[in-house]
Amino acid sequence: MSDVVRIDEAPLFELLTVASLFLVALIGTIIAYQAYRGYRRNDASSMLYLAVGLLLLTLCPFLINVTITTFLDFRQIVTVFLENVSRLLGLVAIMYSLYGRH
Repeated sequence: MSDVVRIDEAPLFELLTVASLFLVALIGTIIAYQAYRGYRRNDASSMLYLAVGLLLLTLCPFLINVTITTFLDFRQIVTVFLENVSRLLGLVAIMYSLYGRH
């Protein structure tokens, strides 16, 4: 594998990109967890849709990228497509949490 980049050889920009993606996933997951706790505490389905939407918007694209890049050999366009589908579904879930019938 000639395209493997060791972390001590990676350019600073690549390290910052990976770190920012990780932080987005982490903070999104923390906020989604708080929304889920709100759902459990108040039995408010809108909070559940908000939690699911946040996970689809933040955590899932990160996991898709890491999984496909690490374990599968798909073209980059497939990765980008799957990430965008996850983000789209996340936004739909968040919109439903705000405007849907509950």
